Amino acid sequence: MGVDEKFAMRPDLLEKQIEADFLAGLRPCFVAATIGTTSSNGIDPIVAIGKICRKFNLWLHVDAAMSGNAAICPEFQYIQEGTELADSYSFNPHKWMFTNFDCNCFFVADRNALIQTLSILPEYLRNQATETGAVIDYRDWQIPLGRRFRSLKLWFVLRYYGVEGLQHHIRQHIQWAQEFAGWIESDERFELVMPPPFNLVCFRHKGGNEYNRKLVERLNNSGEMYLTHTVLNGKYTLRMSIGQTNTERRHVVQAWEKILEASRHLEKFPT
Repeated sequence: MGVDEKFAMRPDLLEKQIEADFLAGLRPCFVAATIGTTSSNGIDPIVAIGKICRKFNLWLHVDAAMSGNAAICPEFQYIQEGTELADSYSFNPHKWMFTNFDCNCFFVADRNALIQTLSILPEYLRNQATETGAVIDYRDWQIPLGRRFRSLKLWFVLRYYGVEGLQHHIRQHIQWAQEFAGWIESDERFELVMPPPFNLVCFRHKGGNEYNRKLVERLNNSGEMYLTHTVLNGKYTLRMSIGQTNTERRHVVQAWEKILEASRHLEKFPT
């Protein structure tokens, strides 16, 4: 599936692919759109995708992964536009809401479709509370029978930070990411691969793919910081994610200094 210049799904290509599947005798049934893709933090046009899914009667799942956590701040809730057209939606508090792994928040528009697909009810699981609807049996929302009490640790995080505390940290992380992106743009040796919408900055040195591979290896081998990488439009790209619980601005400053130091070393000793 093709993407646009911001690495977001193109609805026109999605619709063409769906139509091609029908013509080939196939029956597409599921579309996954993303609010903040893993590689680039690209945000798919949910409204347009949702309308296409309604047109062809396809299940639309929206994966908000890390970036969905930003919606706790009113000024970032625009990313949720179109989710009313989704059949299911999820985001991960363990990625950017200071909750220990693993913790996923999952919503469905019509739980009956999910329950009718996954529910099993042997005699030993029958009970009056479930049958009368007094309780919601979440075992029927998933494939495994058992499940961890993940909501408890999220409850403690919400109680500890409060809404304002969570908003404060998320806003800081985004502010520092934008500041880091500004440093990249101001250095003629580096470039942003795309403008960062939130807390993930995708950037690279202009020295080429091999140079950037050596750069990230040197940084990670130092044990002082860790960057992940991806490939966007054929370019080996470094990924700086700012979202850890105890991260402070000084850590971001130090990371940039380490990047510059490693770059100077590679320029002096390229092999």
